[in-house]
Amino acid sequence: MTKPLKIVVLAKQVPDTRNVGKDAMTPEGTVNRAALPAIFNPEDLNALEQALRLKEQNPGSTVGVLTMGPPRAGEIIRQGLFRGADTGWLLTDRLFAGADTLATSYALATAIKKIGEVDIVIGGRQAIDGDTAQVGPQVAQKLGLNQVTYAEEILKIENNIATIRRHIDGGVETVEVPLPCVITVNGSAAPCRPCNAKLVMKYKYAMCPLEVDANSECGMRNVELSKTRPYLTLNQWSVADVDGDPNQCGLSGSPTKVKTVQNIVFQAKESKTLTATDADVEGLIKELLEEKIIG
Repeated sequence: MTKPLKIVVLAKQVPDTRNVGKDAMTPEGTVNRAALPAIFNPEDLNALEQALRLKEQNPGSTVGVLTMGPPRAGEIIRQGLFRGADTGWLLTDRLFAGADTLATSYALATAIKKIGEVDIVIGGRQAIDGDTAQVGPQVAQKLGLNQVTYAEEILKIENNIATIRRHIDGGVETVEVPLPCVITVNGSAAPCRPCNAKLVMKYKYAMCPLEVDANSECGMRNVELSKTRPYLTLNQWSVADVDGDPNQCGLSGSPTKVKTVQNIVFQAKESKTLTATDADVEGLIKELLEEKIIG
């Protein structure tokens, strides 16, 4: 029988780049995050589902959600708790701001070391605001752990060995990896379960300390209820809390910089309505050949 697992899910709050409008970019060419709704990174939700399934298959296991961002990113932890996670940690500090993948993976790795004795670190393949797919592998490298990428399903864990089905170019393969390990999950994996109503009621007022606004209704409820329900105060860590090196965090630790971000919208110059007659089809093919669009 497999021992209870300590699982950490890497999750990120991202701007919803799937619904980009004309105000999505600033005049300087950077993402206007205020103009886009913040969401749970889609592939991180796939990763969370795999973690929750492992928890169900291995009694006594725990799932924690680790995220980095401004105080409002505490919402990611709540969304994890609503679905069945047990705890979470928010890395928030001005020194973390402006991090590229190298600085982000450094911060996450230091936090995982502080959490300690983690059996599985699992995250989405990539975030939709960067699409680099670098953070998971970089965390594995910094922790000196085995890693499996492009996972679609964690089939089982027996004798401290995880069996994983992964989707690769040209097909699917099944691999085994000893624990502890890092796993990144594709968006083609099973979608995450919906929020549980009872868990929503239990954790709806859970907040990180920097999120609490004593003048808001939610903030007042958090202050009041936290006196008897300590689980409503979520874990919040700074660079100092995780014994991080400020020179390796945020902008200071980021050798890559985004030069510009462009919003490209394809628009048709004109439209044509065609019938299914041979003459119309033949005419369209001829036009596409002449314009060098095909052929």
